[in-house]
Amino acid sequence: PPHVWRINVDTPEEAQQNLSFGAADRWWEQTDLTKLILASNKLQSLSEDVQLLPALTVLDVHHNQLTSLPSALGQLENLQKLDVSHNKLQSLPEELLQLPRLRSLLLQHNELSHLPEGLGQLLSLEELDVSNNHLTDIPTSCGLLVNLVRLNLACNQLKDLPEDLSAMKSLRQLDCTKNYLETVPSKLATMASLEQLYLRKNKLRSLPEFPSCKLLKELHAGENQIEILNAENLKHLNSLSVLELRDNKIKSVPEEITLLQKLERLDLANNDISRLPYTLGNLPQLKFLALEGNPLRTIRRDLLEKGTQELLKYLRSKIQDDGPGPSEEPPVTAMTLPSQARVNMHAITSLKLLEYSEKQAAEIPEEMFDAVGTNPVTTVNFSKNQLREVPPRIVELKDSVCDLNLGFNKISSISLELCRLHKLTDLDLRNNVLTSLPSEMEALTRLQIINLAFNRFKAFPSVLYHLPALETILLSNNQVGSIDPLQLKGMDMLGTLDLQNNDLLHVPPELGNCENLRILLLEGNPFRTPRAAILAKGTAAVLEYLRSRIPT
Repeated sequence: PPHVWRINVDTPEEAQQNLSFGAADRWWEQTDLTKLILASNKLQSLSEDVQLLPALTVLDVHHNQLTSLPSALGQLENLQKLDVSHNKLQSLPEELLQLPRLRSLLLQHNELSHLPEGLGQLLSLEELDVSNNHLTDIPTSCGLLVNLVRLNLACNQLKDLPEDLSAMKSLRQLDCTKNYLETVPSKLATMASLEQLYLRKNKLRSLPEFPSCKLLKELHAGENQIEILNAENLKHLNSLSVLELRDNKIKSVPEEITLLQKLERLDLANNDISRLPYTLGNLPQLKFLALEGNPLRTIRRDLLEKGTQELLKYLRSKIQDDGPGPSEEPPVTAMTLPSQARVNMHAITSLKLLEYSEKQAAEIPEEMFDAVGTNPVTTVNFSKNQLREVPPRIVELKDSVCDLNLGFNKISSISLELCRLHKLTDLDLRNNVLTSLPSEMEALTRLQIINLAFNRFKAFPSVLYHLPALETILLSNNQVGSIDPLQLKGMDMLGTLDLQNNDLLHVPPELGNCENLRILLLEGNPFRTPRAAILAKGTAAVLEYLRSRIPT
C-alpha cells in the first residue's frame, strides 16, 4: 500500500482526530521507521518511494515475486540488512553498491547469472549469500570484502574461484557445495580465519594444501573425484575436528592423518580404501569413523558394524609398538568435566550433539530434551540402551537433526514421530528387533544412509524403494527372502546395498541392471548362483554375471 512508504512523511490519522497532542507526544515527528518486513507475499515490484524511509536498517522482502529492485535502494544509507532471497531477480541495480553500512546481503534462490563488478565496495559486509542462483563467476573485487565472515556460493555453476578471495581476512565460513569446481586456488589456503570449508559435490581431483588455515575446523569434500590424500594436505590442519571425504576415489590414507589430534568426525565411506593406518586408533577425540563401502582387506565387515569405538579399539590392538599402548582413559577435556554428568551442554551447544548412549536405560531422561532448548542439535546418539520404542520427544528436534543413532536397543517398531524428522540424512537402527518399517517413512526425503543390520526383517522393507535420496542400505543379518530388482533400479542414488547373511534363495538376474551399485554384498545367503567364486570377484563382476543370465 502506498501509505507504507509515506509512514514517515504523513501525519497519522489519530493525530487528525485528537488535537490535544503536546510536543512530547508527537512520536511521528521523533521516530522514523527502522525495520520493514514484507516477506512471504506476492509483490512483483518495490516502489522507488522506498527512499522516503531513510532510517531503515532492515529491509526484508524474501519469498515474493520480485524481478527487479528499485535504484532508490541506494539512498538508504543506514541499511544494515537486506534480504531479497527467494525471488526472481535476474540482476541487481548498481546503486545497491552505495550502501556504506550494509552488513548482511541475502540473495539466495534467485535467477542471478552475474553479480555487479563493484560488489567489493560494500566494505561493511559480513554476510553474503548468493547460493542457488545461476552464477558462472564471482567478481574479483569481492576480495576487498575484508569484513566478510560468511560467504555462501553453493548450488551455482562456478568452474573456478578467483584467487582474490584469499584477501578476505575475516572469512570464517565458505560454502562452495554443488558447483563445477575442478581445482581450488592454492592462494585460498592462506585464509587465516577460515573455520568451515564446504566443497562437496564438485569435480575436485585432489584436496588443496592448507599451510595457513590453522583455525580450519571443518572440511567437507565428499562427492568429488579425489583419488589421492597426501600428507601435505593434512599436516597443517591442527584444529580440524570434521573431515568429510565420503564418495570419492581415495585409495589410501597416509599415516599423517594421526597429526589431526582434534579430529572428532572422519567420514571415508564409499571410497576405494583397502587398508588403514592402525595408528588411526590413537586419535584421542575421534567419536565417529565411517568406513562402509570400502574394499578393506584388514578389517572384517562384522567389525565395521559394531561402531566407531569397537573399531578404534581394534586398530589400537594392532599397533606393533614397543612401548606401552595409549591409555584407554580419554583425556579430561571440557567434554568430560563432571559438573553436568548427565547433560553435556558443551556437546549440545558446540558440537550440536545430543548423546545418551551406553547407559542401558529403558528411556531417555526428560532433562536431555529439556536441555536442548532452542539449540539446533544435528546429531543424536541414543545407542546401546534398552529402549523399546523411539523416544516420542525426538520430534522436537525435527527442524535440525540430520544424524540419528538408535542402534543396539530393543525397538520393535518405528513411530510416526521419527517419520517427521524431515532433515534426516543418516539413520542407524542396527541391532534392534524390527520386523517392518511404516509407509509414513516416505516423508524422509533426504535420507541417504539407513542401517538396519541385525534386525528381524523377513521381507525387504518396501518403503525404502520410495526414498529418492538413499545412497546406502545396510540390511545384513536379517531374514530377507526376496528383493524387487525393478524397484531397486529406480533408486538412482543407491550405491551400496548390503544383504549379507539373509535368506535369499534366489538372486534375480535383473539385479544386474542396477548399474549405479558400486557395492553389492550377498555373501552368507542360501542361493546357489552366483557361486562364491563369482561373488569374490567383486560387485562389477557379479552385476555383469547377473546381466548375462537375463532371459532374452
